Amino acid sequence: MGEVQTTGGPVDSSELGRTLIHEHFRGRDEAVAHQWPHVYDEDEEWRASIEQANAVKEHGVKTIVEPTAMLLGRNVDLLKRIGDETGLNIVPCTGIYTYDHLPHFFQNRDADAMADLFVHDIEQGIQGTDVKAAFIKCAADEPGLTDNIEKVHRAAARASVRTGAPIMAHSRPASNTGPRQVEILLEEGVAPEKVQIAHTGDSDDLDYIEGLLDKGVYIGLDRYGLPMFLPTENRNRTTLELLNRGYVERMFLSADFVVALDWFPPEAVEGIIGGGLVEEDWSMTLLFERIIPALKEGGTTDEQLDTMLVDNPARWLSP
Repeated sequence: MGEVQTTGGPVDSSELGRTLIHEHFRGRDEAVAHQWPHVYDEDEEWRASIEQANAVKEHGVKTIVEPTAMLLGRNVDLLKRIGDETGLNIVPCTGIYTYDHLPHFFQNRDADAMADLFVHDIEQGIQGTDVKAAFIKCAADEPGLTDNIEKVHRAAARASVRTGAPIMAHSRPASNTGPRQVEILLEEGVAPEKVQIAHTGDSDDLDYIEGLLDKGVYIGLDRYGLPMFLPTENRNRTTLELLNRGYVERMFLSADFVVALDWFPPEAVEGIIGGGLVEEDWSMTLLFERIIPALKEGGTTDEQLDTMLVDNPARWLSP
C-alpha cells in the first residue's frame, strides 16, 4: 500500500504487522522539564519504556503508533532509541496537543504558518533529525472547538492535504467534539479515510458513534483501562455491537497507556488507582492479557482482530 515513516526509517505498510494505534512512551510538560529537569528520573523512565516495549513484543506487536505531539513532551530521539533497542517500529507524529492554550508564537501567526511546520516534520524531519512524522495529531476536549483549537485543526487539515499524511484527532465524546472536528477537517478537503477520531470509545452512545462512522472516518476504541471515562464492560459491549453492525474496517483498539506521565504526584496516582478511575493493570499489554480474551468470549473472531490490529492501521497510515 505504501511506505510508512518510523523512527527507524520508512517501512512498507504491509510489514507493520500487529499494531497498537495509540500508546505513549512519555507525557510531560515541556516547560517544566526544560526548567527543572532534576524532577525527572530519566533512567527509570527508560527502564519502564523498554519493559513495556519488550512486553508487547511478547504478544506479537511489531508496531506502536506514538501520538505524543508538541506540548505533550514529544522527543523523537527517545523514541528512536526505544525503537533501535527493541526492534519495534515506532511511528511518530507532528501536530500540537492542547485543549485551548497556544504559545504567543502561534497566537500571532495564522493556520498556514502552523501547517508549514507540520509539513516540515513530515517532509524534512523532526527536531533536527532525519526521522519524519507519519501522521498529524490535534485535540479537542472539554473546552470544545475554541478559536485556538479550530486553528490547530485547520492547520492539521492543510498539512494533510499537502502531504497525504493522516490525522489523529483526540476527542471528548462527553463534550460532543467529534462531529465538529470531522466537519472542520472535511471542510478543509481532507479525505474521510485519512481521519481517525481518537477516544470515540469513551462513549457507549451508539447514535453518536454511528454519526461519526457515517462520515467515513475511523474511530479509536483506544482507552481500555481508563474507567474514569467509561467502564471496561461498557467498552466491550460497545465494541461487540459495532462489530455486529459491520464496522470492523473502521475500528482501532488500544489503551492510550503512558509509560512516564508527569501530570500527577505519586500520592495522587495511588488515589486515582485506588478510587477505581484507572485500572491497576492499565498497560500496553492490557489489551492482550484481558480485553481481547473477553471480546473473543463475546464472539469476536481472529479475523476481526486482525482487521482492527493489522489491516486498519496499515490502511490508515499508508500515503
